[in-house]
Amino acid sequence: MAREDDKKLQDRLARVEGQIRGLRKMLEDERACEDVLNQLLAARSGLEQAGLLILDRHLHECVLEGIDIPEDAMEQLRRVLRLWGRHATTGE
Repeated sequence: MAREDDKKLQDRLARVEGQIRGLRKMLEDERACEDVLNQLLAARSGLEQAGLLILDRHLHECVLEGIDIPEDAMEQLRRVLRLWGRHATTGE
């Protein structure tokens, strides 16, 4: 993974870490449930975005290593993964 991608991932995880600390404080302060849920959704979204960055790295460095794939095909794959990530749900 390039240094720029490492930095993006580290920054995103630091942001999520701060959001989680914020969630704990919100609960301690007995903040409104809607506020807590909004913060929780923001943290979840951040984790999903971090997961997409790691998945992209995995595709490049592990799955497709040594395979010559046109850059436009890779970009199309990235777009599909981002689309999937935006609409994925957790649980049953």
